[in-house]
Amino acid sequence: MGIVQRQGLRNTIISYVGLGLGFVNTAFVLPRLLGPDQIGLTRVLVSIATIYAQLAAFGFGSVGIRFFPYFRNREVGHHGFLPLLLGLPMLGFGLATALYVLGRPLILRQYAHDAALLMPYYFWGIGLAFFTLLYSLQEAYLRALFHSSFTAFVQDILQRLLTAAAAICYGQGLIDFHQFVLAFMGLYALNSLLAALYLAYIGELHLRPSAAAWQVRPLGELLRFGGFALLSNVSGTIISSIDALMVGSAISLRATGIYTIAFFISTALTIPFRSLNKIAFPLLAQYWKDNDLPRMAAFYRSTTRLGTVLGCYLALGIGLNLDFIYALIGKPEYAAGATSVLLLLLGRLIDGITGVNGLIVVTSPRYRFDLLFNVSLAVLTVATNAWLIPRLGITGAALATLLSMTAINVARTWFVWQAYRMQPFDGRILLVLALATAAGLLAWLVPPVHSPLVTMLLRAAVLTAVYAPLVLATGVAPEARAPLQKFLARLRR
Repeated sequence: MGIVQRQGLRNTIISYVGLGLGFVNTAFVLPRLLGPDQIGLTRVLVSIATIYAQLAAFGFGSVGIRFFPYFRNREVGHHGFLPLLLGLPMLGFGLATALYVLGRPLILRQYAHDAALLMPYYFWGIGLAFFTLLYSLQEAYLRALFHSSFTAFVQDILQRLLTAAAAICYGQGLIDFHQFVLAFMGLYALNSLLAALYLAYIGELHLRPSAAAWQVRPLGELLRFGGFALLSNVSGTIISSIDALMVGSAISLRATGIYTIAFFISTALTIPFRSLNKIAFPLLAQYWKDNDLPRMAAFYRSTTRLGTVLGCYLALGIGLNLDFIYALIGKPEYAAGATSVLLLLLGRLIDGITGVNGLIVVTSPRYRFDLLFNVSLAVLTVATNAWLIPRLGITGAALATLLSMTAINVARTWFVWQAYRMQPFDGRILLVLALATAAGLLAWLVPPVHSPLVTMLLRAAVLTAVYAPLVLATGVAPEARAPLQKFLARLRR
């Protein structure tokens, strides 16, 4: 097995373990040990630092992956590529830091009701942003070297385990909250240190500058590509982070904490769609290379049906059992985010059942339109949050996410249809939705009993016993037949 295959297998395992750890951490461990305002503070600090670091990087993480093959030559230290990759973003970091320092009154004014909680950590945010930037560049360099599994392990598994450990230490009274926040931010520095040590271990820590770096590729070409990547990266960060920042600004850090937990409860629904996308990306690229649009269209419809079947089941399973989920957290104040969970689940379900439209666009000859869609989604997300949060609170933030996801997926689906005459829907999708509605209604009619756990088990049993046989009997999704038959056989055993 080659290095790319080994790294791909390791990354797949790490990503799923990390996704599970992240869900357990954020949905259960942290809210049991920290208050909503404390979780809100950490979310706001990380969101600000991420945007700060991406602006400073000017897309050079993507530049590193895109252009490293032109520099690759281990004997001469890759022509000074690593100093070039680090150097220009560090200049950008200096400028971003000046803006961050000068903008302190403006930023703190946005969080005036929580200034006492945020103010002590404002300048610590510079260090957090620095190590976020440094690690993103180290990660890009290691990915270009085909050594991506180490950074995936550090970020997706080790950091989450250590975050949980720090929270447990705080919950046990071994450290105070200030020390927890410093430890939380210090983990980003640890990530960078471990990445540097790993680069040294594999003999790829080439820090000596070389004049040859300026001759391999024109600087203008690197900057143009970096600007393109910057727009895409910042748009993605805005889409994933702006709701929490705006909730904190318009309401409070406490509301941000409640919304953060609701947001991460809903991420469980992304698991089947991420699995499908990992398979879909290389297949779609191959279909484009072979100009095999009929097979691509069939794959588009097939993955949409399978995603709809799995997504509806998971969405109903989570939505019907929110009482149990919040009972596990053990702090009633977080249950104020239940409506937000339902809206976020619907948004993620729509995002999933519209199929792989985004991947078709990004792998197609018209891939530049993907940037247009991402920027449009970022603008729409900011606008809808600004409109709805003051009116509906955290429910408004969740509704803004739902509306934005729906609008952009309608646009992407229409674009793929107009450009390539492919669309993922047929009558079977409506039948799946009807079956899911019927099964969900029957499960919802199960009355709550004395125990949230028993209620959850009863509703899950009814949902499964009705939904799975109906999907099999109608043949609405042939792609789901084999996994469903295995699942039902295990239940019978």
